[in-house]
Amino acid sequence: MKALFIGGTGTISMAIVRRLAQDPLWEVYLLNRGNRESEVPEGVHQIVADIHNEAEVAQKLEGMTFDTVSEFIGFDVSAVERDYRLFRGKTRQYIFISSASAYNKPAAQYVITEGTTLANPYWEYSRNKIACEEFLMKKYREEGFPVTIVRPSHTYDERSLPMGAHGDKGFYQVIRRMQQGKPVIIQGDGTSLWHLTFNTDFAIGFTGLMGNSHALGEAFQITGDEVLTWNQIYQTIADALGVELKPYYVSSDFLSRTGEAYGYDFAGSLLGDKAVSVVFDNSKLKRLVPQMTTNVPFHKGARIVVDYIKAHPEKYEEDPVFDAYCDNVIAHLEQAKDMIRSEA
Repeated sequence: MKALFIGGTGTISMAIVRRLAQDPLWEVYLLNRGNRESEVPEGVHQIVADIHNEAEVAQKLEGMTFDTVSEFIGFDVSAVERDYRLFRGKTRQYIFISSASAYNKPAAQYVITEGTTLANPYWEYSRNKIACEEFLMKKYREEGFPVTIVRPSHTYDERSLPMGAHGDKGFYQVIRRMQQGKPVIIQGDGTSLWHLTFNTDFAIGFTGLMGNSHALGEAFQITGDEVLTWNQIYQTIADALGVELKPYYVSSDFLSRTGEAYGYDFAGSLLGDKAVSVVFDNSKLKRLVPQMTTNVPFHKGARIVVDYIKAHPEKYEEDPVFDAYCDNVIAHLEQAKDMIRSEA
């Protein structure tokens, strides 16, 4: 069977490509700009093109058909409209990677299924994913376009640690604060629930849907089974680093308002996603892919990432802007607490 990945070298997709590269049943093609060609597994075909240049892509794919096409870098309706034009009649399955942040939160029921309402007034990213899903499902209902929707939650790999609030350069400054003995901001009181999925576990669920006729016209959330509080997540990271965790709790609403001055969209990433407890029911996926389970729990995954960071320090840089933001937020709140104490 022939699979085409649009993208294919990101956190989620690379694990899938590596898994399929070992499967003799699949012939794998990547369509991207070739910027990470050295990391592509042996035997995987590379089609170097800019997906945004539709004419170029159409020319390079001329005469080719696929069993599965997977879109990993489609973030607005124009992207899936383009894919529809490119792949209509040329693939038996089109998998669109949406997002579990598209679910309405807090949901009416705390356990989230694929039937949970899609709505997110806080995050444009999520609303765009919803619009993509709606376009594709309309094409499925009206024309039989063979779409499968996949909704990941928080998937990570050996290169990155999951965090609540962080700056533009990612998670690294948060662990630097831990290593320096500085307080670390955790949204809310740290007790909300969250799912984490290592990318190799995600790949098991995803590849089980590829080429599966029962997945057509359906949506599937793919997450690990492990449910953790954010306090547990940060403590596990501190344990992997071998340092003391000094949590500093700040409401997500306050982070949202103060982060705007620094260009941080905490309204979307926190109020629209991480601030709310989520528990995912993966029974729909497991009916089709019964081998899907958590093989890399977070206490192992965190150590995998920490070992990678120590082995590749050149790939990470500190973020003094986010560091200053954290210090300013903490200093402001401590000053407010002192005023309240003095007035009392």
